[in-house]
This record gives sequence, structure tokens and C-alpha cells, in this order.
Amino acid sequence: MSLMDIFRKEQKSSASVAKERLRVLVAHDRLRHNGPDYLPQLERDILEVIRKYVEIGEDDVSVQLDNQGQTSILELNVTLPDRKD
Repeated sequence: MSLMDIFRKEQKSSASVAKERLRVLVAHDRLRHNGPDYLPQLERDILEVIRKYVEIGEDDVSVQLDNQGQTSILELNVTLPDRKD
């Protein structure tokens, strides 16, 4: 193992980045078609509030609603930018 191998492992491959982006798109599509009517507006509202404090893109917020029996679970994932110290 060379020193360069260590640095290469830290970087995500373009395939894994593309796969993760596709997962986000599929999740967004499922929400819009199978989720409650208020979910897209909720996602926009959350994005608007977060943008008051930090600059993020539309793909940086993911909202998912899962049903487990009688319980609905709302999952919110926000990718925040790195802090600049």
C-alpha cells in the first residue's frame, strides 16, 4: 500500500456520489406521489427557514415519511455546508 492509496480511499467515487443523488431523487419523487399533500410545502418551508441562517441548495434537504403500523415517522436530513473559521 502506497501513501497515495490512503488519500484515494477518503474520496468518494463518482459512482457512489451519483448513486446517492439518485437515492435522493427517488425519495423526492416518492414523497410527491405517495406522501401527504402537505409534504412538498413542508419541505419548501423548512428549506426557506434554513436559508435564513446558511446558504444551502434544494438538494441539501431531504424529507421522508415512513409508516410503521399505526405510527408515521417524519425523517428530515439536512446537509449543512462546512463551517468557515
